[in-house]
Amino acid sequence: MTLADFLPQTNPPPVLPPTSLAKELPIAHHLLYFEPSKPQSAMLPDGTNPDQSPGEPFIRRMWAGGRVLYNQNNPLLLDGSRGVCQEFIRRVDIKGQPGSEKIFVAIERRLAKASSSETSRLESATHDPKAKEDLYHRVRQRLWRDSEEDFGECSILETRNIVFMRGRTPEEARADAAKPPGKILKPEHTDPDYTHTILPDPKLLFRFSALTFNAHAIHLDPEYCRNIEGHRNLLFHGPMSFAFLVTLLQQRLAQEGNEVIKSVEYRNVAPLYCGEKVKFAGKKLDDKKNGKWEVWAETPEGGIAVKGKVVTEKGNVK
Repeated sequence: MTLADFLPQTNPPPVLPPTSLAKELPIAHHLLYFEPSKPQSAMLPDGTNPDQSPGEPFIRRMWAGGRVLYNQNNPLLLDGSRGVCQEFIRRVDIKGQPGSEKIFVAIERRLAKASSSETSRLESATHDPKAKEDLYHRVRQRLWRDSEEDFGECSILETRNIVFMRGRTPEEARADAAKPPGKILKPEHTDPDYTHTILPDPKLLFRFSALTFNAHAIHLDPEYCRNIEGHRNLLFHGPMSFAFLVTLLQQRLAQEGNEVIKSVEYRNVAPLYCGEKVKFAGKKLDDKKNGKWEVWAETPEGGIAVKGKVVTEKGNVK
């Protein structure tokens, strides 16, 4: 519903559908579930979750990209049943020279259907912290795999690549915010199979922030963006770029036949801003075994802001 006015060929229902229908979780909707909920007092000053943060002096963060794998043989269903998610830090990399280094944290999220024993234990552990902690430990043991390619019992595997950076002075931030757009990376393909352009506004950013339980100030407070982060306006969410890219591709696949998205790997290479047009595009590549697509988002100047690779496969016959 939040993206409906910004996507083509959508006809959202007047009311939200009941969860009793055994419908598969729509593409990208996993972003709306299992986000950590913390009291405001436990959050960092910029509104973010402290759990993955390396701490001072790396107090700024950006969503650098990620990867999502879909297991169509074991999808999550909107049928009223419970699901579980466990979050792990898969790896940490430090890049750059001392004094200007950045810390890249790969956060792996493994989403699965809750087992019957986990569902019953959760109901009985609601008011028992020790029992709840024991349940969380059991779920972690069940879902973890040594390989990030191994689904195990999971329906969706997501890796979120977050980059943490040092703080800057207000003078440095305002100077960066006032700079005109710099060097741009042009798209590799000049003949995309489809394109779609939107003009994001503050309402869209707020609603997506609310849906994903994301209070990061870079999406909500323009003065914070200019005076602390060095950006000229509110930033378009990294995961919302992903949501548009895969939703538009899924619409294209539905027009062509029985293809579904198997995996997506994407990277955010330049910021996108509120109040500035964003063009999404996709191009199918030649491949006989699996469908392969390149998808990307462009800035108003025509430069690449997000680039991704998608693998599709034949969908199961329902």
